[in-house]
Amino acid sequence: MAPVIVETPDEALVGVPDGATVLIGGFGNAGQPFALIDALRRGGARDLVVVNNNAGNGNHGIAALIAAGRVRKVICSFPRQKDSWVFDGLYRAGQIELELVPQGTLAERIRAAGAGIGGFYTPTGVGTLLAEGKEHRTIDGREYVLETALRADLALIKAYRADRAGNLVYRKTARNFGPVMATAATVTVAQVAEIVDVGGIDPESVVTPGIYVDRLVATDLGPEQLAESLVKAEATR
Repeated sequence: MAPVIVETPDEALVGVPDGATVLIGGFGNAGQPFALIDALRRGGARDLVVVNNNAGNGNHGIAALIAAGRVRKVICSFPRQKDSWVFDGLYRAGQIELELVPQGTLAERIRAAGAGIGGFYTPTGVGTLLAEGKEHRTIDGREYVLETALRADLALIKAYRADRAGNLVYRKTARNFGPVMATAATVTVAQVAEIVDVGGIDPESVVTPGIYVDRLVATDLGPEQLAESLVKAEATR
């Protein structure tokens, strides 16, 4: 079934419930679906569990969602970069939860969910606080810890181009977590710069097949507009 193509990011995110777990693509600002995140914030859903590599940058995107009081918990691998002051302040005040996950483990937990795998054993984290309370097993003389799949209610991703069947291609490092997140959510929404007719994308270039995409929205937030919006956001700090 082809995805629903909507006119605005707000229309794409109608009906997101309180308490939803949301996978959000992006590695820092690269590939972060700002238009969808802003729409999620405007939609008013609360007590969200947000999964991303980071815990927000500056005052925009995920950081703005956190600052608006919409997020109960962040699951990420890198929460403490120099411009994560929104999350850092709330975490120190005990107003938001953090689940710290090694970056490779985070990616594999999401991939496992998309592949229908309930969990996997990894040596990463063994002997650290991150392994406390988790099942341990020795395999071929090496100790492993059990990590469970990380499935979500909603995935928000950014791609460069889509066709009307929902097939996606990405642009350089903006790809990051997008392909695995698209497979691991009940509903996947993709923000793209351009939607073309079926046949407008070389099949050999497709990264995310349309079967994983439920809603599509094209936005005009290109590199120039994005840079301008980030400058304005930082000026309000």
